[in-house]
Amino acid sequence: MFAQERLFPRWLTLIMLLTAVAALYLTYSRSALLGLATSVGLLAVLKYRRLIPLGIVAALLLLLLPQTQDYVARLLEGFAGEDLATQMRFGEYKDALILIGRYPIFGVGFTGVPDIDIYLGVSMLYLIIAENMGLVGLGIFVLVMIGFFVMLGRSWRRGYAPGLEAILLGLGGAIAGALVSGILDHYWFNMAYPHMSVLFWLYVGLAVATMLVQEGNGTTNAENNE
Repeated sequence: MFAQERLFPRWLTLIMLLTAVAALYLTYSRSALLGLATSVGLLAVLKYRRLIPLGIVAALLLLLLPQTQDYVARLLEGFAGEDLATQMRFGEYKDALILIGRYPIFGVGFTGVPDIDIYLGVSMLYLIIAENMGLVGLGIFVLVMIGFFVMLGRSWRRGYAPGLEAILLGLGGAIAGALVSGILDHYWFNMAYPHMSVLFWLYVGLAVATMLVQEGNGTTNAENNE
């Protein structure tokens, strides 16, 4: 909506944004809300300063509107660890750490657990990776994500054309939001939701492709100048 060069008309982008926000509200998903806040915050800090006052207004509306009070109450209960869903998550985290403690290196795979007193599944991206693939798999995932954002930061600092810059920042913000939402959710790494894993890695691939396109453009421009 704020980029100088846009893939879609601003009115269509606004409809898409409002649809996503409405879906987010209807799900009452606290992890998704934190992910959205991370994405918007990253874009605001790096490029689009106009998002900062809009974000403040949105937060005030969320806190003050009568229609959102149930949502706010659910958020506060989650942060305080008072609601049943959060307490169940804490129990899952404890059980997941027991499983990882027994099979720390390569995990238990994806077909089940060898012990009758433990189970496979936890509402956290990072713990479920460690359950399935062990600390080795989790370490590789974390290193890949760190490498991705290092590449993104270095590439962005070299300068982009407005159109490619908006694409790169949007994809980077989406990935950052997914990683934050993954602290409280497992959808990005769950065999029951393969389309979500595909979506995550598709965004990573598109972001890397954008960097490579920009690198190719920079090389071509340098050769033309010579």
